[in-house]
Amino acid sequence: KSPVLVGLLGLAQVIPLILVSILAGSLADTLDRRRLLLVTECLLAVTSGLLMLGSLLGPPPLVVIYVLVAAAAAISGLEAPARTAIVTNLVDPQHLAGALSLTFGLFQAAVIAGPAIAGLILAGGGLTAAYAVDTATFAAALFAAFLLPPQRARGIVAGENRIAAIGRGLRYVRRQPVILGGFALDLNAMIFGLPTALFPVLAATTYHTGPEGLGLMYSAPGVGAVIAALTAGWVGRAVHQGRVVFICVALWGVAIAAFGLMSELAPALLLLAAAGAADSYSAVARNTMMQTLTPDDLRGRLSAVYYMVVAGGPRLGDVEAGSVAQAFTPRISVVSGGLLCLGGVAAAAFAFPALWAYRADVVASDSDP
Repeated sequence: KSPVLVGLLGLAQVIPLILVSILAGSLADTLDRRRLLLVTECLLAVTSGLLMLGSLLGPPPLVVIYVLVAAAAAISGLEAPARTAIVTNLVDPQHLAGALSLTFGLFQAAVIAGPAIAGLILAGGGLTAAYAVDTATFAAALFAAFLLPPQRARGIVAGENRIAAIGRGLRYVRRQPVILGGFALDLNAMIFGLPTALFPVLAATTYHTGPEGLGLMYSAPGVGAVIAALTAGWVGRAVHQGRVVFICVALWGVAIAAFGLMSELAPALLLLAAAGAADSYSAVARNTMMQTLTPDDLRGRLSAVYYMVVAGGPRLGDVEAGSVAQAFTPRISVVSGGLLCLGGVAAAAFAFPALWAYRADVVASDSDP
């Protein structure tokens, strides 16, 4: 019943995630990415199993929950760069945008199904049953990773030590204003415009709904994202993909600010779905630009930085939303976050003109042999 303590879960995750991701990118560029997936999926299953055990033994001390979610975040920081870097080598370049759209759509479908099913299980079977299902589903992930062929990066620099490899990846990011601008816009949207830490409070105090309604709130952005992902073919054909990102992040901010003004659950869910659709188009455009601009031997490191942004941003957003809600009200926190997101879009347009000017057709012609 404390928005601050819920928000601090985000802080418990973001610190180990950032620390581990810095190393994870270089590992994904030097080791077999498939093998790295197999190991990390096993470790993630262990953390879910320990959460299940904790729920069986009774309410655990709060510090135990923070430690377990921190461990899961650290392992995810190892897993995500390898998984993301694999996609580009599984498809031809002309199918990259479609593959990334499908990947994002499948992820969002899981985002829909997970909270919705969790809400039903929590209402009917309790917390232990929810964690048991979570643990069991890792079997499917392990089987899928096992079916992949070996995935070693092309163009690896022989004899490069780990520190030098990390430094080379970070220098590459710093020299790419298009990629940096995409990261900045995503961080802006996730920190100021993603009030998921307030959903439990809003469900109880504003919409007067239980676990089922809360599950719908968590799932609504994913519903919009999946619908958008199924219609995202135009993003791959768009010449000005950078402008797609700017416009979609602005639409996200408008939808979140309007969501904060709602007093009824149904229109609130529609606005969350609209925000999710805008995020889906933005994510496909950002990923297409990043994967197109980045050589294969650096994709693991770029994917690690990207994961720090997309996974770390929402955790920082949890802290921001919970703190503002504690100081003022949950509604003020949501509305102000959406408006700050719009301000961030305007600032990014001045700070990263290369992203606004990005042309996919020019990049494609420059990369032709």
